[in-house]
Amino acid sequence: MASKNEGINSTIGQGSVFEGKFYISGSLRIDGKFEGEIKTDEELVVGETGRVKTDIAAKSVVVAGTVIGNIRALEEVRLLETAKVLGDITAPAISIQRGVVAQGKIMITGSYKKDPKKVIEDSYNMGPSKLNENQRPER
Repeated sequence: MASKNEGINSTIGQGSVFEGKFYISGSLRIDGKFEGEIKTDEELVVGETGRVKTDIAAKSVVVAGTVIGNIRALEEVRLLETAKVLGDITAPAISIQRGVVAQGKIMITGSYKKDPKKVIEDSYNMGPSKLNENQRPER
């Protein structure tokens, strides 16, 4: 993880408790406790001492602490070895280190804008299909 405050323009410090709505233009680091609603157009970092209970929407998300709620990132989600997540994760890319504890659904969208289920089904249906009786080679 980058240095503790590199590129971060707002912080909820260790020992602090914040409840409410937090809409921020820029990056946010949480080392304290937060419950409410968070939206940022940049990176959200939940530090190792961070405890968050909310749905998260951000450009990218790094979790080293605890998150209860769904995570949606436009670019990527990184779960570091001390992360604990209870909720669904949706992002084009996800990295998960050994030691992470998580429960929920994970949807990796890649670079596609379409529903991942449709992308996967379309990929499967491309190419050769099962031969019917009239197409089987003679023996």
